[in-house]
Amino acid sequence: MRLIGLDPGLRNTGWGVIGVQDNRMAYVADGVILTDSKLSLAERLVQIQIGLQQIIDLYNPDEAAVEETFVNKNAVSTLKLGQARGIALVVPAAKGIPVSEYLPNLVKKTVVGSGHAAKEQVQMMVRTLLPGCEIASADAADALAVAICHAHHRQAPTLQSHARAVR
Repeated sequence: MRLIGLDPGLRNTGWGVIGVQDNRMAYVADGVILTDSKLSLAERLVQIQIGLQQIIDLYNPDEAAVEETFVNKNAVSTLKLGQARGIALVVPAAKGIPVSEYLPNLVKKTVVGSGHAAKEQVQMMVRTLLPGCEIASADAADALAVAICHAHHRQAPTLQSHARAVR
């Protein structure tokens, strides 16, 4: 089974694909979709949409996991992040791929063991759990962490019902 993890952002949307068989995980690919800050918001969202469609077509994941939005002090930034996140939810769902969502603290706790782990700790554990991975950036590492989190929690009944609600 292939899982894609997504760390949505308007500037950088990280993505990571892993293979899962039984309780074993294997690195497949990762990267970042970059948007052009000179373009309008709508055009940047289209860049994310097209990039995600290409990645999903290339790697053909069975399930998707998206990091939930945290609310920061700047409401405009939070709204823009929410729009990028909407694209990250819709693109796989439109292709019939089940989508689950995970809070950042759950992702960190699952991967590192602490819900308040630093980005460097997340990257180190992603490299440990997925030998041979070539982390393209911090955003790609976060996306791989989301995929790892999904691999560990995807069978939990509460998350399955949550995933059905997102579809």
